[in-house]
This record gives sequence, C-alpha cells and structure tokens, in this order.
Amino acid sequence: MWKPRRPLRTVVGVVIVLLVLAAAWVPIPYYSEGPGPAQDVLPRITFEGMTRYEPTGHLDLTTVRFLQLTPLTALRAWLDDTLSIVPRDAVYPPGVPTNVTDQRGMSQMDQSKIAATATVLRALGDYPTEHDPGALIEGVVENCPADGKLFPGDIVTAIDGTRVRDAAHAARLFEAIPTRAPLHLRLDVDGKTERATFTRAPCGPDGKPLVGVSMIDAFPLDVSFSSQDIGGPSAGLMWALGLYELLTPEDLTAGRTIAGTGMIGPDGRVYPIGGIADKVVAAQRAGATIFLAPKSNMADLEGVDTGDMQVIPVRTFDEAVAALRQGSSPS
Repeated sequence: MWKPRRPLRTVVGVVIVLLVLAAAWVPIPYYSEGPGPAQDVLPRITFEGMTRYEPTGHLDLTTVRFLQLTPLTALRAWLDDTLSIVPRDAVYPPGVPTNVTDQRGMSQMDQSKIAATATVLRALGDYPTEHDPGALIEGVVENCPADGKLFPGDIVTAIDGTRVRDAAHAARLFEAIPTRAPLHLRLDVDGKTERATFTRAPCGPDGKPLVGVSMIDAFPLDVSFSSQDIGGPSAGLMWALGLYELLTPEDLTAGRTIAGTGMIGPDGRVYPIGGIADKVVAAQRAGATIFLAPKSNMADLEGVDTGDMQVIPVRTFDEAVAALRQGSSPS
C-alpha cells in the first residue's frame, strides 16, 4: 500500500535541525578574552593580633575572563567589541596539562599575596628584622624538583634536622649539603607539619642543580587573602594597598571606588601585567573613579577610552599610596 513520504522528510528535517543545534554548542579550540569582574579586596583580607581600620570606600582588583567557545558563542564574541577570540594555546600552553597550568596560576596568586604582605610590613614595621622562625617559600621555579610539591606560603622549619631561623640560615644549610645528597625538609603547611625530600636537579634559567624555591623570612603577622578561583600575579598591588589600608587609621579610599592592577615584588616595585585594556573596562563597569596601572603598561593603554576614570601610572607601592593621598599622578 502506498504511503505519503512527507512524514519521512519531516523526520529527516527535524534530525538535521537537531544536529545543527547540537553542533552549535560543541566546544571548539578557541576562547573569548574579555573583562572579568572587579572585586573589592578589603573584605577578602583577614588578620589577627592587630587593630583593623575599615575605610569608607573600595579597593578593587580587576580580572580578565577566558571562556571556551562554541560556534554559537564564538559568533556572539565576534560581535562584542569588548571581547577578543584567542586560540586555546594562548590560554593553555601546548604540552602542559591544563591542571598544571591552573595550579601554576594559583601559585602565582599566592606569590602575589606574599609579596604584598612583605611590602606592607616593610612600610609599617621592622620586618624583616622582626620575623617568625623559619623560611617562607616565596616562589617555586617551574620544572624544578619542588614544582608541584612545594607552594608559596609553605614555611621551611627544619633542614636535615636542623631548625631554620630565617631565610639566610636556610640558604646556608642548603649550601652545606652536597649537591647530589638528598635534602630532608620539615614544613609548616597551613599549621600542619609535613615532610618532603628533594634531590637537586639542573633547572631554572641557568640550568644549575636546584630544588627550585625562593625564600624570605617568615612573617610576624598571620594574614589571609581570599582569592577563590582567581589566578595569576596581577592582583599584588591591590592586595598590598588593601592590607595597608586595613592596618592604618588613614582612609586612603576617602569614600571612592579605586581599582587597579599590577604585579608587585617584595621590595614594593610594580611590574607590568597582561590584559590591562580589559581590566580598565572591568574597573569602569565597577564604577571606579581611579585606576592604578603599572607605569610600564601605559603604552598598552594608548587609544583606550577610559572615560571619566582617572588612570594613574605607578612604579612602586609608595607611589601608589602617595597618589591616593594626593588624588593625582606622581611626578
């Protein structure tokens, strides 16, 4: 018996439409890059043993957001002037597992918190003359034996059974142990005692036998920064300003919303970062009236519309503090 073919064509058409819709949501090896959220650092900083002074304004760190694309979201990103499309290799280097890249981003963030704390303690007190026992791990060198096993914020309390007084003492103990001999470390990790053993291996920029850690004197202040899933080193300047603001009665914010970015060293120097144009947009969306930027990043902002927001270039933490006091750019 003859049957009409229309229902079959309808079914095929529906299947094709469903396949096209499904393909539109299949991830592709590209990411959108654009402004992320700006977040106030002040409520994210906690400490014990010292008076806390709450300011009247806000100090916002700024971020860049990367999102993996599908054909549909790629079209949306292409139409959005605030977004750019970058290949996956620009976000996750080839040959490096994604979890390793993410972990290194978190370690960079932790390193920025340590540098920020060291900067503020130097500005306000007698650190590093006054310090707790032990050597604080400030950074870990990629692809060295300590990479992925030790992290910024861990404290070396003993080396081969000898208690560590400070970072200089730890360095002398390292040097006294033959290069091929194992080093047995006792660590304070978030208040818990852990142990680790390393044998130095050629790594780092010079290919010398190293464990692969940089150390500074342990802090006399117990301070914590909550960054959640934000990675990278570029929040250092804002962490430092936030901690300084909370430890001093002077109100640098004066009721303003102040945003910024910049990697900071333990000596207070401010270094350039990536994605600064996106971070300017993030600051504008947060209602910031002032944006603090590394001076060496200013060329990247040529032609960027900053609207009514004042962009202040800074080279050091001290310049940033002075600029907020004066409400203008340092000379």
